[in-house]
Amino acid sequence: MINNLTITNLHLDILKEIGNIGAGNAATALSTLLRKKVDMNIPDVRMVSFDEMMELAGGAENIAVSVFLRVEGEAPGSMFFVLPLEEASRFIQILTNDETFEFSNPPYSEIGLSAMHELGNILSGSYLSALSDFTKLHIYPSVPSLSIDMIGALLSYGLIEISTYSDRVIVIDTALEEVDGETNTRIQGHFFLLPDPNSFETIFSSLGVSS
Repeated sequence: MINNLTITNLHLDILKEIGNIGAGNAATALSTLLRKKVDMNIPDVRMVSFDEMMELAGGAENIAVSVFLRVEGEAPGSMFFVLPLEEASRFIQILTNDETFEFSNPPYSEIGLSAMHELGNILSGSYLSALSDFTKLHIYPSVPSLSIDMIGALLSYGLIEISTYSDRVIVIDTALEEVDGETNTRIQGHFFLLPDPNSFETIFSSLGVSS
């Protein structure tokens, strides 16, 4: 269990390196999808408490857009990708060329919601593919689900799942930058990785890193 596993800077550095490889793969996929250059990187990877996770996402009562999925396979867990409303809206506007789309102004177009699902698919799939390649473990994402709600409500499901054996979560900061001529549009969000019991021990053992 993660409570019995000491997560060191070395562990976090490894997760960051894996994240950056996944980010590179995601940037390539997004560049193809958007038909314009997209850069993506992982500025930081941290271990935080549940309360800190809520604050990073903007506070329990803040409205945000979340893509949730289960991580299946040999190192199962839960993963959220959380974007503030403005950041998520900007991505959809870029992807669909619809400057009127706003997550703060429902009802939402089907094409906008589909685009957000696709973002979740690309980002989570790229990260988990890199993790699987590094560890040689069979890891894959479930079909992502999209929600627009208060942060507390969005994250409650994942927290309920792991709160009996852990009070910590891995935060993977994520920054996407659309490069269009002289104009750069930067979109920042957070991955929250909530491991099931023993998953981190499985991952780091497969990497030959002691816990």
